[in-house]
Amino acid sequence: MMMRIEPLKTSARTEKLDMRVTVEAKRRLVAAAAAEQRSVSEFVLSSALDRANEALADRKRFGLDEAGWSAFQAALNGPARDLPRVTRLLHEPSIFEDETAH
Repeated sequence: MMMRIEPLKTSARTEKLDMRVTVEAKRRLVAAAAAEQRSVSEFVLSSALDRANEALADRKRFGLDEAGWSAFQAALNGPARDLPRVTRLLHEPSIFEDETAH
């Protein structure tokens, strides 16, 4: 479930964000804002904040039930798994490397 955080209507907007867009991009933003019966500024701000929340979601927090948390801690505290394919990948020359240089 994605959490949607709306800009607070009661907060004073003291910061300004300017950007240049193409004619087509502006046309599309105006049309989308009109479809949602919002101003372009409201539409762009809300859309940008939604996308920012998506981009930051896994970097901020995640939720687990008690069983999930126990499993997570066990995985962190347990021994490292042997991953032969990853080991091989890290030890083989890259296709971008000159094999004669090794």
